[in-house]
Amino acid sequence: MRRADEEEEPLKLIRRYVTPDRRYLKLGGSLLGMSERDRTKFLRKLGQAAGEISPRELDTLLDRGWRERTTAAWLVAVAGRSEFRDRLGELLLASEGPYAGQAYCVALAVFGTRADADLLVAYLDRYLRRPDLYYDQTAALGALLLLDANLGADYAARFLAPEGLWQQWIDGPPSKDREAPDRYREFIGELCAFADEAAEFCPDRLT
Repeated sequence: MRRADEEEEPLKLIRRYVTPDRRYLKLGGSLLGMSERDRTKFLRKLGQAAGEISPRELDTLLDRGWRERTTAAWLVAVAGRSEFRDRLGELLLASEGPYAGQAYCVALAVFGTRADADLLVAYLDRYLRRPDLYYDQTAALGALLLLDANLGADYAARFLAPEGLWQQWIDGPPSKDREAPDRYREFIGELCAFADEAAEFCPDRLT
């Protein structure tokens, strides 16, 4: 009976936080395609959820699949729960599954400190050396460039040097998008702005 209860708790969390209105599918670039009215409604509910979920419940979601991890990372970002920084950094670096990495990058960019930049640097140092892997390198670079702009730093410079790791990754197979790096910065910046908007509806946001 205890085992059944243990399995039921995550399912309750998923039904409450992850799957309503297919939330997990709308966290990311899909927000840009929403009407302003729909997006405001969505972000209001997201902010409220971020204020309701507990740290233990966030841990439970982060232990599961990409849908749960994506949602949890966004809730962490909206609530400003920087105590999850290292956990998100570990998940990003491990890249054990698809889709959630962008959400980790958004959260680190929202936290906005040099500690977050260090985690993004570690990821890029590992995965730009693997042109065969098309993971979340663009999101990580965009987040790092955004932090550079906000912190007055230049963490991304060595990756973007001529013939540097970024160019080597772009040039290597498989074929990749060739957007200007600043476009990735702008994209992550837009997602961070949505997280900030949702935070206005999160009464317990940590600042």
